[in-house]
Amino acid sequence: MQFKKLILNIYWALIVFGLISSSFGQTKPESDIKKLDRIIAIVDQDVITEKELQEKINSVISNLKSQKIEIPSESILKKQVIERLISFSIQIQLAIQTGLKISDAQVDKTIERIAEKNKLNIADFKKNLESDGTNFYKFREEIRDEITIAQLKEREVDSKIIITDGEIDNFLNAQSKEFQDEFEVAHILIRVPEDASPEKIDKLKNKAEEAVKQIQSGKNFTQVSAIFSETPNALEGGNLGWKKASDLPTLFVDALKKTEVGKLTSILRSPNGFHILKLINKKGFSGPLVVEQTHVRHILIKLSEITSENEGRQKLIGIKERLENGTKFEDMAKQYSEDPSSNNGGDLGWINPGDTVPEFEKTIKQLNINQISDPIKTPFGWHLIQVLERRSQDMSKESARIQARQQIKMRKSEEAYQDWLQELRDRSFVELRLEDNF
Repeated sequence: MQFKKLILNIYWALIVFGLISSSFGQTKPESDIKKLDRIIAIVDQDVITEKELQEKINSVISNLKSQKIEIPSESILKKQVIERLISFSIQIQLAIQTGLKISDAQVDKTIERIAEKNKLNIADFKKNLESDGTNFYKFREEIRDEITIAQLKEREVDSKIIITDGEIDNFLNAQSKEFQDEFEVAHILIRVPEDASPEKIDKLKNKAEEAVKQIQSGKNFTQVSAIFSETPNALEGGNLGWKKASDLPTLFVDALKKTEVGKLTSILRSPNGFHILKLINKKGFSGPLVVEQTHVRHILIKLSEITSENEGRQKLIGIKERLENGTKFEDMAKQYSEDPSSNNGGDLGWINPGDTVPEFEKTIKQLNINQISDPIKTPFGWHLIQVLERRSQDMSKESARIQARQQIKMRKSEEAYQDWLQELRDRSFVELRLEDNF
């Protein structure tokens, strides 16, 4: 049934785009259809077309040229790009299947922020996009997809990361002045599957050694990254930017401390595979962290098959009206909230930066003391939020623990996300239909 549905979707898509007629006997020649567009991969209930692949390749090439990065061979580029498209398709399909939707208002607000960062109003921002050859509607949908994937990652990966007090204690005990250094690092990863045979591992190690050999012989690191690496930013040269030592695996830090600026580390082996690092620059610790905390309470209505998105929002609108007419927040939270905090009247205590999802944190920052928000949507459902107090101070030991928790979460998040993506890929149906070897 699924495949039949897929064929029907393709059939109607061809009708819509005028590639075939809905009347029998008026079908355009098959060669004409292939010339205009061709399915090159089936990914569960979705398809990737030759046109999509070429558009993405063109975009990557344009980006590489703008950064003056040498473009890898056509076969390498095609392999990297199609894997990105497959990963993207799998995630978007999962989001749709599980009811994760991004409203037009969320997209509009995100675009407004992008325009503001470029010191432009929306009208001028649109003009600039169009003058660069970018269709605004297409750009808008790409932003929607990016928000969707970010929220999917938060829901499926980041929200499930557990950090114990013991981990924080060990992290802080291991810290030293040196460990608080910052490194600007570029990274190449040759991934090793969990069930790889000794022969396969030797083959992949030889691949890592070949990458090092090419760099040492004068080839640009960014080009070698694009050819060999299996990190998400491989085509952009594998640059991780500036990272605190505490944000990096201890394996990386130990190697980087022994490496001169501009040089490569030795090949490093981790459970994920073989790593090659280039130390671009480094600097020392910049000082203590001042943390702004917010005392918050909320009411949460979760979405489900029984409670739709609109029903959840309308329910909170009704609750807010009652709050504004004098009903106590804690009473409404105990009666209606579907969060464990309902037992405490919705009180979440003191919230630190990074403790909550972006939509929740942004709303907290915009609220005045005692103000109640309009219903806001996060991956967990619909919320009413009230800010009770704020405080800003250097918290010494408490501050160090907050920093430690954030840094441990960042470290765990990326590794967990890559593992989760690989699991999704492994259990998805993917059929490649490329003519060349792939």
